[in-house]
Amino acid sequence: PKRFPGLGLAREALAARHGNTAVLNAANEVPVAAFLEGTIRFDQIHMVNLRTLEAVLPEPGVRDSLEALLALDARARRQAEHTVVE
Repeated sequence: PKRFPGLGLAREALAARHGNTAVLNAANEVPVAAFLEGTIRFDQIHMVNLRTLEAVLPEPGVRDSLEALLALDARARRQAEHTVVE
């Protein structure tokens, strides 16, 4: 867990309400891109993912609608971008 904290976070997302894995996926793409651009360090990726999961809660009906899932993805990306900038 200490060496690979993202793995534990992924397991928690799987066990949580529907939509958390979508939040984690969207959140992860933002800091990985920032890392590849040299904007953040590799060890900051997990922090962005964690803060995004804490801030963006899926709505109960997210699994019933593609539109709701896409909106959740967009919210997660915006939150992750905000966290990267902080």
